[in-house]
Amino acid sequence: MQSMYFTEEHQLFRESLRDFLKKEVVPHIDKWEASGTIEPFIWEKFGEMGYFGLATPETYGGLGLDLFYTVIFLEELQRVNSGGFAAAMWAHAYLAMTHLNKNANDEQKKAYLTPSVNGEKIGCLGVTEPFGGSDVAGMRTTAVKEGDNYIINGSKTFITNGVYGDYCILAAKTDPSAGNKGISIIIVDLKSEGVSASKLNKLGWRASDTAELAFDNVKVPVSNLMGEEGKGFSFIMEAFALERLVMGINAHARAEYALEYALQYMSERETFGKSINQYQALRHKFVDLHADMEICRQYNYGVVYKMDKGEYVVREATISKLKSTEMADKVAYDCLQFLGGYGYIEDYPMARMFRDSRLGPIGGGTSEILKEIIAKIVIDKKEYRMPKGQGSL
Repeated sequence: MQSMYFTEEHQLFRESLRDFLKKEVVPHIDKWEASGTIEPFIWEKFGEMGYFGLATPETYGGLGLDLFYTVIFLEELQRVNSGGFAAAMWAHAYLAMTHLNKNANDEQKKAYLTPSVNGEKIGCLGVTEPFGGSDVAGMRTTAVKEGDNYIINGSKTFITNGVYGDYCILAAKTDPSAGNKGISIIIVDLKSEGVSASKLNKLGWRASDTAELAFDNVKVPVSNLMGEEGKGFSFIMEAFALERLVMGINAHARAEYALEYALQYMSERETFGKSINQYQALRHKFVDLHADMEICRQYNYGVVYKMDKGEYVVREATISKLKSTEMADKVAYDCLQFLGGYGYIEDYPMARMFRDSRLGPIGGGTSEILKEIIAKIVIDKKEYRMPKGQGSL
């Protein structure tokens, strides 16, 4: 492991987490994949172990650790071979909880952040809408102030943890006439009257619950507003950098695991008197895939290092997600090919890896959208600056 990024303490944490996942998670994965539900007990166990609080200050029950502990958390989750389970965990810890950590006030943190660290409340992030996709500024969900409450109407889609979660970090327009300057972030309890969730039937990520949420005159206290009205767009844009980097890390870890499995299979599978890892065509293909994975991994570690030092890494994180997820998708495709007919059988792990990996270049901003963002930065010289008063996670 790269000593310039990972200390002995990091390595001990990795070993402990891997043992925990092998014992507490892996035996249940096939059941959760088949049912599309993750049993509640595992959230509490993650909370007890402190895994949801790696990036949360000790004041609110967290551990306040550097971002390379998060890297280990994400990488090891990919090794259980359930993109859905991993997504449910990191969407809670690094989509919902990121906003609580950075933008919530003390009262909100006590009500939502600490229970989230403990695994007692499960959060989701509600930004994407059925008609908007990546066009955040074009969202239609509104929050109209009436006395001490907001009345929320609208819908969100592709929301991980939206069916079985407890609260949603919701983006809504408090001033529809102000464009992206009229977007605010509000905490909404998902059991509130007027909230309904429809579970989406996905190609992969089968263990996670992904919802389309509808809000019909939902009454939410004004005290659930995060920060100030109209600051939501800048909050979302900053959080996108972390989300993209998370997905980039997931991708290189998923590819690494796929390559490990494929190589093990290739070393045991024999044809014409020799193992198939001795055929030049397959050996050289494998090396190309391994090299691409290693390039992405080293790049991602460098971006994490910069983010951990407080740098605003919008360009770097966007590149991370773009290149890493496309790399991992190719690795999954070719590793399945290494297995031949067995790669197409659900009893072998490559079939699930192949399906789960396809979400990488789509979720959290499609590759096409990310290329346009990078083009604006590199070609049009557009600058993205950290919102005032904001720091690293």
